[in-house]
Amino acid sequence: MTNLERVATEIKTVGLYDLILQDVQKIAGTSRPTTEQIRRVLDEHPQILRDYKQTNVEYNLSNIHLKDIPLEGLTGECLAKARRVNKNLAILREIEKYTLDFAQSSTLVIIFSVEFFVLFSVQYFIVLLNLKAYQWYIYGLFALSIAVAWWYAKREQRIYAKENARFEKLYDETLKLLDELEESGCVEKEALWIMESDEHV
Repeated sequence: MTNLERVATEIKTVGLYDLILQDVQKIAGTSRPTTEQIRRVLDEHPQILRDYKQTNVEYNLSNIHLKDIPLEGLTGECLAKARRVNKNLAILREIEKYTLDFAQSSTLVIIFSVEFFVLFSVQYFIVLLNLKAYQWYIYGLFALSIAVAWWYAKREQRIYAKENARFEKLYDETLKLLDELEESGCVEKEALWIMESDEHV
């Protein structure tokens, strides 16, 4: 559900993807690759597309380049499947953030930031407030905060893994439904593509 024509255009023209463009330039052997050359690089080097998708997720942009199916004029099985696709698309957009590798997620950054703040506070209380008599209690609280942070990180990691698996399953189901709708003549997938992001305009 990612439109490669849009991906190629955005890599070429949107500053957010400059690092990816540099990789494409190296692979293509030109400083000004055309969208056709970028498409070829995307086909031959799947890592470039993965980098594009990861960049989007990091910046809360969707890699699902399909709009909801308009339900007007649909009846029977077409309507039921279209409703299911729309429902799936909403869920996919909501849980798309879990497709990011947990080790590179903002959740892990926040956990490390909180722990750094706690460590700084421990040193502040012991040294600057002259609480050396209580330092073992303070270090004990710090150790406890590390244990809590570790537990929380593991819990979040499990959530990421579970939601990522759910995303993959729902993604495949939605693609299958879309193919069935197109084969039945209920919708034309080409008309559903979102060709540019409002965030880039």
